[in-house]
Amino acid sequence: MSRIVLKSGGAVVGSAAAQALALHAEGHEVCVVHGAGPQISAEMARRGLEVTFVDGRRVTSAAALEVVRESLAQVNASLCAAIGPLAVGLMGDEIGLEAVGVPNLGLVGDPLPSRPPLVVSALDEGRIPVVAPLATGPLNVNADEAAVALAAGLEMERILFATDVPGLLLGGETLSSIRADEAERLLRDGTLSGGIVPKLKAAVLAARLGIRAEIGETSVVADLAHAAPARSHRR
Repeated sequence: MSRIVLKSGGAVVGSAAAQALALHAEGHEVCVVHGAGPQISAEMARRGLEVTFVDGRRVTSAAALEVVRESLAQVNASLCAAIGPLAVGLMGDEIGLEAVGVPNLGLVGDPLPSRPPLVVSALDEGRIPVVAPLATGPLNVNADEAAVALAAGLEMERILFATDVPGLLLGGETLSSIRADEAERLLRDGTLSGGIVPKLKAAVLAARLGIRAEIGETSVVADLAHAAPARSHRR
């Protein structure tokens, strides 16, 4: 069996928990990384804070970072409750997730490959670490990018980006696979927009690092950032 990072968005907590448990039951070692995008945006709007994104990443002031931490903590607790006793809830900045600051975005960082000891020990104990994407600083980091950083640092074989859509939609159809270079072309020419952009960027990065990357609904995850249909290919 393999080591897998399962990245869950804030909108698919229940189904992601079910998939994490299913993968664990099959004998895989599973690390969950989650976001809280909808929850953060809703709470920022409630507090009258401006919500701004640049290339899919949230511009984060000190006030916004407070909302980010609170929202991530709530989603982390919900995910851990849904997973049950196997879950180990972890905040990234408290376990040593590292990042390089991106000053033009405020308190935001580009995560670096990390191997936090608490994540390793949880996996060794047969449990499911559930990681909130904050880096030391603290810095807000994109959850898709944090998932890749952990997958690289932990030498995971696969990364699954669980979403509430079937996968990568192109011309009204869902692609079952795509080459990394073709995915990069789509990202460059502006064909894609919205939440799929940071996910596909992260999937391409994972593939370039030798990690099988998939994007899609938790029930049917399409093989992305690879070449030959249904199998991986990186170059």
